[in-house]
Amino acid sequence: MRRVGVLVTEQVRVFDYAVATEVWGLDRTARGVPRFELRTCGPHRSTVPMTPGVTCVPDYGLDGLDECDLVVVPGVQHPTAPVHPQVRAALRAAHARGATVASLCSGAFLLAAAGLLDGRRATAHWLDAEELARRHPDVIVDPNVLFVGDGAVWTSAGVAAGIDLCLHLVRHDHGAAAAAEIARTMVTAPFRTGGQAQFITRPIPAAQGQIDDLSKLRERVLTDLAHPWTVTEMADLARMSERSFARRFVQSTGGTPLQWLLTQRVLAAQHLLEVSDLPITAIARRCGFGTALTMRHHFTRHVGLPPRDYRQAFGHTRDDD
Repeated sequence: MRRVGVLVTEQVRVFDYAVATEVWGLDRTARGVPRFELRTCGPHRSTVPMTPGVTCVPDYGLDGLDECDLVVVPGVQHPTAPVHPQVRAALRAAHARGATVASLCSGAFLLAAAGLLDGRRATAHWLDAEELARRHPDVIVDPNVLFVGDGAVWTSAGVAAGIDLCLHLVRHDHGAAAAAEIARTMVTAPFRTGGQAQFITRPIPAAQGQIDDLSKLRERVLTDLAHPWTVTEMADLARMSERSFARRFVQSTGGTPLQWLLTQRVLAAQHLLEVSDLPITAIARRCGFGTALTMRHHFTRHVGLPPRDYRQAFGHTRDDD
C-alpha cells in the first residue's frame, strides 16, 4: 500500500476527501512512517464540485487508478444518485487486479453499485444503512460497526469512522507503530473500541460521574493487563452491580467490558511484538492471554496475521518463540 488513489466524483464530501489526503498525502518519513504516493483520480480532469462549496481538479483520470495498491472512495452528498458507468468499471477493474478498495461513509453506495459488496458484510453511516440495505439486498449491511472488511474490500461508517478505517489500513500493512504515529500527528486516537451504537442518540444518557468512574477503572485495568480480569471484579472496583456496570460500559464505549479488554490485550501484544525481543510466550502472559495458543487465536482473529508472522513483518524476531 504505497500508491493510493482517491476517487473524486461530483458532490464528494470534503471531510472524507480530506481524511484520505491527511493520512496518505503528507510526508512523515522523518517520523518513521513509510512514504506514500497519493493520486486524486476522477472521470474527468476538470473542476469537480465537492460539498460544501469546494472544488477540486483531479490529478489523473480514472486510468490513474490502474497502478494503485489502494483505492479510496469518499462519501458523496447524494449517495442514491446514479453512478457513472466508467466509475463502476474502474472500481471493478481495480478489485479484479488485486487492489484493496475502501469506501468512507456513503461511498459504500458506489461500491455496491459496482457489485463489489454483493455477499459481503458492509457498513455506512447509520443514517444511510437502511437505505443501503433496501437498494442493495445482496449486501449484508451491519449498521453497528465502525468499519468492516475482508482484506480486499472495506467499508466504514460515517465521518470520523473514516479516520478509523484509514488508520486500520495503515496498521494492517505497515504496523501499529506507523498507524500510531500518523494518529499522533492528526491528534486522534489510533484505535477506537465499540461501534456506531455509541453515537446513536439515546433517550437517557449516562451520568457524567458514572462515565468518569469507568474511565478510572479502564486506566486501572490497562496498568495490569496480565491480571485475569473478570466482569465481577471490574464491577466491584466501579462500585456497581454487574448488570449496571455492563450496561454503563456499553453506553460509555459502545462495546462490552470483555470485548474492550480483549481489544486492549491485542493492541498491547502488537506493540510488544514490534518493539521488543520478548518471546511470544512471555508476551502472552504479560498481555493477559495466559498461553501463546490463546494469544494466537485472538490475535489472528483481530489482526489477520498470527503473532509470529506479524513480528516478522513489523518487528524483531526470535528463534526461540
